Amino acid sequence: MASIEECRSALDRLSQNLTRAQGPARDAAALDRSLSCRITDLDVTFTGRLAAGRVTGVEVVPGPPDERAQIRLTMSGDDLVDLVDGRLDFARAWATGRVKLEAGFRDLIRLRTLL
Repeated sequence: MASIEECRSALDRLSQNLTRAQGPARDAAALDRSLSCRITDLDVTFTGRLAAGRVTGVEVVPGPPDERAQIRLTMSGDDLVDLVDGRLDFARAWATGRVKLEAGFRDLIRLRTLL
């Protein structure tokens, strides 16, 4: 089971990857939205903001967050690390329920280029 520190590191790597995105993926990463990533096996949620092509202001809160983010991810810590490191395909993980993504319809359309 991935630790909180390993999950935080994975989110940092994801942010770095977003800054290098090109074309339509870069446009999708340029959204300005609140973001949460619920890690089910650790019972914590990372909250922050997707802005200017990176994830900023990341904080860890116990359990579910008080406020609902505009873009919400839910998964295990191991799945987060595996997704960021390229060992888990997002589409397959989403289709099988290992990863949940919730967002407004327009955001989902834009985010699909990142996934």
